[in-house]
Amino acid sequence: MRNPVVARLQHPVARLRNPVVALLAALVAASAVLLGAGSAEAAGYRYWSFWDGNGKNWEYATQGPSLLRPDDGAVQGFRFAVSEDSGDAAQPRRAPDFGAICADTPAKDGQKRVALVIDPGTAANAPDGEKPPAPRTACAQVAPDASSAEALASVAKPLRYDSSAMLCAISGYPKSGCGEQVSGEDGSAKPTPSTTASGRTADEADNDSGDSGGGPSVGLLIGIGAVLLLGVAAVVQARRRR
Repeated sequence: MRNPVVARLQHPVARLRNPVVALLAALVAASAVLLGAGSAEAAGYRYWSFWDGNGKNWEYATQGPSLLRPDDGAVQGFRFAVSEDSGDAAQPRRAPDFGAICADTPAKDGQKRVALVIDPGTAANAPDGEKPPAPRTACAQVAPDASSAEALASVAKPLRYDSSAMLCAISGYPKSGCGEQVSGEDGSAKPTPSTTASGRTADEADNDSGDSGGGPSVGLLIGIGAVLLLGVAAVVQARRRR
């Protein structure tokens, strides 16, 4: 027969442990849900990103094609894809090789040559009902003071821009839309935010000031921390009452 004194001592402990374990489990589950909700909100933007070739690699351009005036011998790339921001943007899938792209275009007095890589991306990033054309290269021969947009227009018309000079379509692709936000959950498009002349969204520019955009907000993390601290305090208090 079990000692009744021992039984009386063990019973409160058992009752204590179960609520503590349940509380900790609830806290872990709540944290996972909150963090999951933050990541589920992550979204990207479907747009043509603009790149500078440095001879071997691609670098995200700091100016839009309507503002930049490339030098003779420059290589520039355009890639259509869904990206969260400039750090996440997909690069053109052709090497920035000026010699190879402009090999059949001899130099001409009073003009400059700009090698262009035009990559419409993959079917996964295409708007509903559209199929991306094949990637291609071109050697634009334009006036010395021509912008990148003018170089592009000389070999890939028609181009389409929005009111803030963001490049929306090259050679008519895509037929509609311009930098629209794409849901991180189902890939559906949402209304586009305002955009800058560099082709970056205004949300991206805001993120440069410290907001990471895709992850949980600072307020959310503080709330999770407060809940966890309350849980720890409850555990400590429960142990002291044993």
